[in-house]
Amino acid sequence: MDKKILGVIIGIAVIIVVVSAILILPNSEINTPQKVNEKIGLVINSPNQSTTLQDLDEIYSIASETGIGRSNVYLFWNLVEPVRGEFDWKQSDALMSFNKKNDFKVTLYFSIINGETLGPFPSWIGKPPIQSIGEDRVVSILDAILSRYDIIDTVIISGDTESQFRYNEQNIPVYKDLFNGVYDKIKEKHPNVKIGNAFALHHVLNKNLLHIVSDLTIGDFVAFSYFPVDSLNEINKTPQQAKEDLQQVFDLVDDKKVGIFEISWSTSNFVGGSDSTQTEFLEKSFEFYTENESKLEFFTWYRQYDRPEGTCVIAEQEIGNDILSVGGSGFGSSEHVIERLSNYICNAGLINNDGNLKSSWNEFKKQIEMIN
Repeated sequence: MDKKILGVIIGIAVIIVVVSAILILPNSEINTPQKVNEKIGLVINSPNQSTTLQDLDEIYSIASETGIGRSNVYLFWNLVEPVRGEFDWKQSDALMSFNKKNDFKVTLYFSIINGETLGPFPSWIGKPPIQSIGEDRVVSILDAILSRYDIIDTVIISGDTESQFRYNEQNIPVYKDLFNGVYDKIKEKHPNVKIGNAFALHHVLNKNLLHIVSDLTIGDFVAFSYFPVDSLNEINKTPQQAKEDLQQVFDLVDDKKVGIFEISWSTSNFVGGSDSTQTEFLEKSFEFYTENESKLEFFTWYRQYDRPEGTCVIAEQEIGNDILSVGGSGFGSSEHVIERLSNYICNAGLINNDGNLKSSWNEFKKQIEMIN
């Protein structure tokens, strides 16, 4: 059976779908925060598939104790505007209220391109090819989101972008026109919000797709996710070699700033990871951050908690009326590859899903404290 890789992007959105639909408005009371670093973020997630608003409040509070000042929020068009012109804010209001309460800035992931797939789009749009995605429609939904949530300061329009154009380079000019049109119109309405695209650095390096990144060095920044893996999703780098991979991003983006959107190291021994190497790489990654801080827009670690085995790659998962393929990048249907991806992702947290801290959690807090 062909598998559709749900992967990392859906994280928080899945949590909120199962949360009680209690509306928490963005203007909730804000606690007085400790000193935070708005450049440094964490992907905040529940260790369980089901959770409550009270649980999420505690999870965000634990994250805030590290001194981070940012998180990623993954909002998909089909969830926000299920009916044309009618917005459903219940899920996003809840998420944004936790971010605002903890004084976090937000990097918004809004999926026009999601690896090899497009969307997910609302059913009223259908499944348009990239040539038929309406610029004004994209501007309308992004304007609605940004007008509602003033804590969003950066927007990623497309993720794993290299995978979309690996075999479709002829569509790069079409996408550039779409992006630039959306960029110009959003900037008129929200001049302080920065906009860019994201690429999976490990795919770019493993599949020799550096030229696609260079062709799409547009917007205010170029963002990257990074797993230290080969094409089979097995860890094949030392922490020092992984740091050297990160350093290559500056050769790809001209004078643009770089955003580190999701950076991780799994502790799963099934894919060659361990507690000690995760902690060592976390330290190396913060060396990279301090050496290049002026060139970085943001730096966000993936992620807070592990997830239970078998919950991180979902077969034929349907989101709205579209199949979502995240991190697809040519994984295909290989059981071997998918099994390793699942093990990698489920064990990429800094805290075990039973709540026990890994050594990397204390190292994460220590590194931020030294910077702050």
